[in-house]
Amino acid sequence: MTIRTFSIGGIHPGENKLTNDAVTKVASLPKQAIFPLSQHIGAPAKPVVQKGDKVKVGTLIAEAGGFVSAPIHSSVSGTVYKIDTAIDATGYRKPVIIINVEGDEWEESIDRSDVLETVENHPELTSEKIIEMIKTAGVTGMGGAGFPTFIKLMPPPTAKAECVIINAVECEPYITADYRLMMEKADEILVGLELLMIAAKVTKGYIGIETNKPAAIKLLTQKVNQKFNVQSSKYDVEVVPLKQRYPQGGEKQLVDAVIHRQVPAPPAIPVNVGAIVQNVGTSYAVYEAVMKHKPLVERYTTVTGKRLRNPGNYLVRMGTPMKDLIDTCGGMPDGENKLLAGGPMMGKALTSIEVPVCKGTNSVTILSGEDARRKEPQVCIRCAKCVGACPMGLEPYLLAKLSELKNWERSEREDIVSCIECGSCQFTCPAHRPLLDHIRLGKSTVMGIIRSRAAQK
Repeated sequence: MTIRTFSIGGIHPGENKLTNDAVTKVASLPKQAIFPLSQHIGAPAKPVVQKGDKVKVGTLIAEAGGFVSAPIHSSVSGTVYKIDTAIDATGYRKPVIIINVEGDEWEESIDRSDVLETVENHPELTSEKIIEMIKTAGVTGMGGAGFPTFIKLMPPPTAKAECVIINAVECEPYITADYRLMMEKADEILVGLELLMIAAKVTKGYIGIETNKPAAIKLLTQKVNQKFNVQSSKYDVEVVPLKQRYPQGGEKQLVDAVIHRQVPAPPAIPVNVGAIVQNVGTSYAVYEAVMKHKPLVERYTTVTGKRLRNPGNYLVRMGTPMKDLIDTCGGMPDGENKLLAGGPMMGKALTSIEVPVCKGTNSVTILSGEDARRKEPQVCIRCAKCVGACPMGLEPYLLAKLSELKNWERSEREDIVSCIECGSCQFTCPAHRPLLDHIRLGKSTVMGIIRSRAAQK
């Protein structure tokens, strides 16, 4: 068995997969659900409900606000309490829809049965119909980035898809939601992959899984061989074991590892080298959207931390305040804690435990004690460890300094927009420099300058 990996940089942070064996439980319904209108990359969704409206699970509450946008559906039944602002994962107050929960009534169009639906029984499913159903259901990337899924399936005329790669890497420490999803919903994931291949008009598929998940590799390989790798199948699907290495789950790193092609600098995307990459959770959401007519209203989420009394994996309704999940797991530990939406490498530190679970929330992570504190930064010693760790081949120490100096012109020349914000540089820095913090600020500023320049043409 060949173990593949990406070719540049990478690190090996401690796994801390505390919840690997924690079978997924269904989280309790919140008393009040909060739905941010910006749960995806692109324009915020626009409310289509008003205060006092009655909604069910699956009711459309906000429509897409543009082409790069996604609709939002209620994950609860009840009454719209108000349309207001609330603090989200960015730390700023953003527009939200707040719903008081009353019972658990679902839209009748949603199939809630456990019967596995297969493509063979639905010959009416064309590429165009699948894409439209994914769009209508509000499916977005479930790995954290939140890019509207339907757009990835409609590449520009200058690009042609050759394969679909399912990102089942989950290289971020602590998080196990994708692993549990694979172990518990393998058949549905594979139907989702088949739907994605039909939508993309390709016959080749890959599932990339790191070798620290041997049970998932074994299970998915068996299922793939039974479903696809038989004489009657028109699809060729391969489970690809990947060396344990962070950030293997980055799109460009995964494409490099699986098909040995390097995605050029932005604005190039994976489909420019023939690959459409979708998270394993997205594959499952596509299955539910197309086969069960179920909008994206809930997701697998890990709730974890070394001092958390009962860490676990949960099927959580969107809009559930993180406080509810923390309380379910025994409450916030005593002492100093840092709450993250996501894992310790790429997750966002939160200022409130009332921040709701959104489409991209794969983990609620609590770092405690020493893990919650940053060490005092020292003077850069030019050791170049950050350069060796960068999976994009950049010079993080230089980009951070240019950002500090607000030298945006040179920052752009040094390709700051290629940074994937993985945090490998900051992790390896012996001087504990806040490299990623400065680079994120610089990247955001430079991207704004680029957009402004393009708008003036």
